[in-house]
Amino acid sequence: MLIDYWHFARTNPRFLSFGFLLAFLSSPGQTYFIGVFGPEIQALFDLDNGAWGRIYMTGTLLSAVVITWTGTLIDRMDLRLFTTLSLLGLVFACFAIGSVSSPVMLVFAIFMLRQFGQGLISHASITSMARYHAADRGKAIALAAIGFSLGEAILPLLAVFSIQAWGWRETYFGTAGFVSLSILVVLWLLKGHKLRHARMLESLSHSTAQGTGQVSYTRRQMLGEARFYLMLPAMIAPSMIMTAMFFFPAEIAKAKGWSNLWVTGNYWAYSIATVLTIILSGVLVDRFSARRVVPPFLLPLAAGLVVLTLSDDRFLVWPYMLLMGVSSGIYFTGLSALWAELYGPKYLGAIKSLTNAVMVFSSALGPALVGSLLTRGMPFEQICFLLAGGCLFATVMIFYALRTPGSLRA
Repeated sequence: MLIDYWHFARTNPRFLSFGFLLAFLSSPGQTYFIGVFGPEIQALFDLDNGAWGRIYMTGTLLSAVVITWTGTLIDRMDLRLFTTLSLLGLVFACFAIGSVSSPVMLVFAIFMLRQFGQGLISHASITSMARYHAADRGKAIALAAIGFSLGEAILPLLAVFSIQAWGWRETYFGTAGFVSLSILVVLWLLKGHKLRHARMLESLSHSTAQGTGQVSYTRRQMLGEARFYLMLPAMIAPSMIMTAMFFFPAEIAKAKGWSNLWVTGNYWAYSIATVLTIILSGVLVDRFSARRVVPPFLLPLAAGLVVLTLSDDRFLVWPYMLLMGVSSGIYFTGLSALWAELYGPKYLGAIKSLTNAVMVFSSALGPALVGSLLTRGMPFEQICFLLAGGCLFATVMIFYALRTPGSLRA
């Protein structure tokens, strides 16, 4: 397995590094990073959990609406320009949240972080890997997605120490500077991309002329299929649940009698499980297809949520993080490859912009829902059981969906 990755990485080092670096650079707009700043932001504006969750939901929902258009630009715009504009947008977003002085400005800053960080930069990373590596799609997505895991493993903890040492605003200003410097590296990694894109178009044209290529759905054709809607619960569940759990680390700590640093300091376990699962699932997707690998991916997450309710033993955080990481690893690799398998590469940017919008929407719903339930006094254990039940329902639906044939034929 590792030999497969080694040979693949040696033949595509620069472009795979591009995908990895972009995934890592998306971190300032990801919930696991923003959530660390929650207590300071809540204290500044006197927000309870419900209010903070609703502000986060509003900014994220706005991002979900906008990305259905901005995400399609990757199909029509040179990848180098698309990536540069997305990174500059993230730099501006980091300055914006570091400068907020009112809840209204906070909504705008959250929107910018989610649009450019979680949204367009992640979109560019995974879409480019899925589009330009058809034969090794699983491994390409897996290697890029390790960038997400690296960000999850080290950046929340670094942010905690940075906030204690310099303050939360200064931490985001420093993040903006780091992203700015990374733009030059990203452009260097994309050297020669024009030729790569031309080869991809030529291959699509040749296979279409020969009648041997995979059918590529437009976004409208995808939305005309029943199976897309059957898969919606499985698309919604991981983003909604994991975002909520990363958004409220302090509430998990409070409910279990742990310290906040104990929760965030053990994100490494989640990241290790994610990386190992990403590596394994990348090979499995290339060997057996995403259709066969993806369906049970939510079951470890459901088990992790149940484990968290068993007792207040502080070491239960490890199996919880590990199980959540297994679901996350298959989610990163398998679900991204699934869209290319089901709907083809030609309009993948438009299709993934819509699926990303759904996931962004669900990531907005999670903190608002859990925050409201906590504010209303629902015990944390009951919330975990509720979310685990949602995972089981979504699993049944995606198994059924992937047994439903597509509407188009080659």
